[in-house]
Amino acid sequence: MTDIAALLRDFHGEKLTMLLRHQAAARLVGQYDANNAYQYIINREDAQLSWVAQALAELGDAARDAPDVLRPAPGKGTDASHAVIAEDARDAQAFVDRWRPRIEGMTNARHAKMLQIILGETLEQKRLLDQALAGRLDLLGRRDEAAGARVGSVMAERWIE
Repeated sequence: MTDIAALLRDFHGEKLTMLLRHQAAARLVGQYDANNAYQYIINREDAQLSWVAQALAELGDAARDAPDVLRPAPGKGTDASHAVIAEDARDAQAFVDRWRPRIEGMTNARHAKMLQIILGETLEQKRLLDQALAGRLDLLGRRDEAAGARVGSVMAERWIE
């Protein structure tokens, strides 16, 4: 097992945990624009994890499964959503701060660049979360004024029988 494989495996594990926490957050954050931002973040993290898993496979290693991630709802309503989004924004910055020095010390330029791109996208995710905290509704683009205001919220569960 090489040091690069261990680093990639650790990175993958942390990013997978973030993805699972974001999936749980998407069930808690009902506001349409913020929820859409979470859907975007989840999609990008899924792609990022596939890159790291492929790099591990090329090294003859494999990513590990993430432990179960429990994310209890901190209550209900806007304050609870705000708390979840704020926590995820802090976690994104902490992830970048924790990994940047390790990535800068890597000797494999290809893998280092891949991880730097993921860190950059993580900072972009943090920006989206910060904008959601500020009450912005144009997180992924502007809405046509003629369409009117959104009413209601996203359901926590997609399929109801």
